[in-house]
Amino acid sequence: MTGAHSKRIASLAALLAASSLGGCKTVAVRSLADALSSGGGDAYASDDDPDLVRAAIPFGLKTMEGVLPQEPRHVGLLTSLVSGFTSYSYAFVAADADLADLDGRVADARQLHLRAKKLFLRARAYGLRGLDVRHAGMDEALRGVKDVPEALAAATKQDVPLLYWTASAWALAIAHGKDDMQLVAELPAPVAMMERALALDEAWGAGALHEFFVTYDATRSAPQGGGPERARAHMERALQLCLNQKLGPHVAWAEGVLVQTQNRPEFTRVLEDVLRADPEAWPKYRLANVLAQRRARELLAHADDLFL
Repeated sequence: MTGAHSKRIASLAALLAASSLGGCKTVAVRSLADALSSGGGDAYASDDDPDLVRAAIPFGLKTMEGVLPQEPRHVGLLTSLVSGFTSYSYAFVAADADLADLDGRVADARQLHLRAKKLFLRARAYGLRGLDVRHAGMDEALRGVKDVPEALAAATKQDVPLLYWTASAWALAIAHGKDDMQLVAELPAPVAMMERALALDEAWGAGALHEFFVTYDATRSAPQGGGPERARAHMERALQLCLNQKLGPHVAWAEGVLVQTQNRPEFTRVLEDVLRADPEAWPKYRLANVLAQRRARELLAHADDLFL
C-alpha cells in the first residue's frame, strides 16, 4: 500500500469516526462524501490484477450507498456511483454473461444477463438523479423519451461525465435485457445523451465517447446513420485522442464491425496485435488494457462460432 493510499484510508476512517459525533455530523458526512467521490478510481485503473479489483470494488460501492441517504444531492457521489456500478458491471458481470454465451452455457448466461441488467439499471438511477440535481426535471424528461432533445438542450460541458456514464449504463441495460421490449424502446434516450455529450466535449475521457459509437454504429446500416465507415471514423478518432494507448477501440472494432462483415483474417490480425501489446507501457490504462486483452483472447478462442 502506498503512502498516499494509507493517508486516504486514514482520512476516511477519521471521517467515519467523526460522523458518529453529534455536533459536526453534517460536515463530517459531507466531507466523507467528497472524499469517496474524489478520484478513487485512479488506483483501480492502473492495477494489473482484474480479480483483485473485482473483489475490492463492491465494498467501495456499498460504502458510498451507505453515505448517500445523508447526502442525497451530492453530485460527486452520484457520479461516482453511476460510474462505479457501470464499470464494475461491464468489466465483470456483463463479461461473464458474454463468455457464457460464447461457451453455450445457456442457463448461466440467462442469469448473468439478468444480473447485469439489474446492476446497469441501478447505475442509471444514480446517474439520472445526478442530472436531476443539476437540472430539475431532467430525470423525468429523459425517462419520457419524447422530451429528450428539449431536456438535453440544458446540458453543459460540466454534465458530460454524468451524461456518458448514465447513457452507458442505460444502453448496456438494454443490451442485456433484449427481451424487455419496454426497455428496448428507450434506446433513443441514451443515444441522444451520448450525441449531446459528444457535441459538448468530444475529447472527454480520452476518446471514450467515440468508443461508444464504434460499437453502436456497428449495429446500424449506413442509411440508418451507422455502418463500417462511420464506426471506423469513430475508432480512429478515439485512438487519436488516447494517443493510441487504449486497446479497447481495437477490440470493439473487431468484435463489432469485423464480425458483422465476416472479415475473419482482419479480425484475427487486429486481436493478435492487441495481445502483443504491453499493458505496462501505459500505466493509467493498465487495467482497461488487461481486460481488453482478456476479451481479445476469448474472442479468438471462439472465432469458429463467430464466423461462417
